[in-house]
Amino acid sequence: MKLKALIAQPLGFILGMWLLSRGIIILAMLGIAPLLSAPSGGIQAEFGWSVFSAWDSNFYQKIATTNYDGIGSLPGANVAFFPLFPLIIRLMMGLGLSPEVAGTLINNSAFLATLFILYYWVKRTNGDKSARWATAILAWCPLSLFATVVYTEGLFLCLSTAALSTFDRQCYKQAAIWGMLATATRITGLALIPAFLLTAWRKKAPRIAYLSSLSSAGGILLYSVYCWLQFNDPLAFITVQHTQWKRSQGIDWQGWKIMLSEIITGRSQWQYNGLQDLLHPILFLLICTISYGLWHYRDKLGIKFDYSLWGLLLLLWLMIGDPLLNTVSILGGIYLLWYLRHQLSFIVVAYGLSALGLLLASGGTISLNRLAYGIVSLSLALGVLLSKYPRWGYATISFFTILLVSFSIRFAQHLWVA
Repeated sequence: MKLKALIAQPLGFILGMWLLSRGIIILAMLGIAPLLSAPSGGIQAEFGWSVFSAWDSNFYQKIATTNYDGIGSLPGANVAFFPLFPLIIRLMMGLGLSPEVAGTLINNSAFLATLFILYYWVKRTNGDKSARWATAILAWCPLSLFATVVYTEGLFLCLSTAALSTFDRQCYKQAAIWGMLATATRITGLALIPAFLLTAWRKKAPRIAYLSSLSSAGGILLYSVYCWLQFNDPLAFITVQHTQWKRSQGIDWQGWKIMLSEIITGRSQWQYNGLQDLLHPILFLLICTISYGLWHYRDKLGIKFDYSLWGLLLLLWLMIGDPLLNTVSILGGIYLLWYLRHQLSFIVVAYGLSALGLLLASGGTISLNRLAYGIVSLSLALGVLLSKYPRWGYATISFFTILLVSFSIRFAQHLWVA
């Protein structure tokens, strides 16, 4: 009874979601992954802080220890990564911590703060039930792995959520500060500016709201000044994405064509003029047909419909993988926000659509699902939706947990996740 009463309290619930979800990740990375042999293309995971550092983690740690790369006025590849996170890592290294330890502690602490901010924000706007589901979705989403390892997800979610919630409460000076910090952390923080401006216009807010909106760009402006002085290019962080990271200009139509082809025909067939193997498209069509039948007879099937449909979604993920998650995160996110536009705060919808639009125009399709996870509007909206359909919510959390364990093990083995 004491445990149940503790979980019933907001503090206990939030801490419980954070501890349980982070515990699953740590167990998978430090308890399971080191017992497995090295996979093809990966490494043998070792027990230690190194499991929390891979892929983009190396860029942040190098910036924290040696500064940005560059040859003369030519910027290096790591200039694409914004400075606030590595700057905080460097400050904590002054306390004697290694970059891996500092980055992990920063990200996890910021993520815990995010859950608190999100819970009380949603409770004020949509009620306690929606707040609990939104918090659970953000904590258990498989991409929340990146709020535990040495990445910026936890920090950016904390700063952007704080900026949005304070602006929604008309605390414009606080919103400007949080906004500036967010735009110094990740380029998608720029989506805060149109969200603030549109909200201020719709609510006929005072002039300080518009000033706060524009002030949020302070973080990226300071970084632009640094790039101008260091590399003679105020937009070096965008330039290197095209020159070093080979991103296209505007929407990556070819990338989207490939992803949709991979979903429908199979990941190994998109480059051919015709189908080489009919099994994948037949299975895809069969799953879509069965899913439609389950949806059509959902009232008669009851609980069987919920779990059968989620079983089919799990099968689809096993068949397709990353292209499916990327597509659902962006296109599904746009539909979800539009569908719930009358049930969400205007600023939530405005920020979500602005940020998703920014991702669409980013010139690439790699890591879209991870970047979409960093848009708090999507977890908030899904939480509000699932609060009305708890059976779907429990199935979603179960599905998320399976993926969270899988993603954690893969990351520890230095296999690509997102």
